Amino acid sequence: MQFPTHRFYEDIMALFCAGVMVSFGVTLFNSNQLITGGTAGLAIIGMHLTSLSFGVLFFLINVPFYYIAWTQLSKRFTINTFISVTIVSLMTDYMPMFIHIDNVHPLFAAVVGGMLIGVGVLIMFRHKSSLGGLGILALYLQNKYSIRAGNFGLLIDTIILSSSLLLFPFELVLLSVMGAIALNVLIAVNHKPGRYQAYVETKANTKHARVGV
Repeated sequence: MQFPTHRFYEDIMALFCAGVMVSFGVTLFNSNQLITGGTAGLAIIGMHLTSLSFGVLFFLINVPFYYIAWTQLSKRFTINTFISVTIVSLMTDYMPMFIHIDNVHPLFAAVVGGMLIGVGVLIMFRHKSSLGGLGILALYLQNKYSIRAGNFGLLIDTIILSSSLLLFPFELVLLSVMGAIALNVLIAVNHKPGRYQAYVETKANTKHARVGV
């Protein structure tokens, strides 16, 4: 199957839009002390355990995974993922300077926040990018050991959301689960083979693989 390619400036424009959507979704989550899965979820938990901001933690957590992406996946995917992670890190930290979110219903924040992150991730997939971190690890395990990226991602999200019960009230964790469902259902419905499918050409082969969140 022949996949369309994008020019660099097209990638930048798309990844910026995707980064804004993801950042706004994370901001909605943070405004109600909600949590999500994946690397973003780890950063949110770390934000409550340390004095560091989400953006700083999200950026730092991703750093070790770039080596895996560069050596085992592809250079373009690594560069685009680095761009996406940088945009999300900066936008999430600086967004409160431009918009103040107050009195948002937690259910609305969970569902709409999850959908915004999902749309952002879909755009990243389309432009051979991701939110990095655990998604990179999921792809590596899928290509190296045939462990399905989706199953690995589901396991990680379950662990992260379950662990958040130690820090957050049960009601907020339940809402966070609803947000995670909204995110993953949106991706599952819209991310299908032959329809805006993201792919990564690994050094070992050219098999197309779905990118984990």
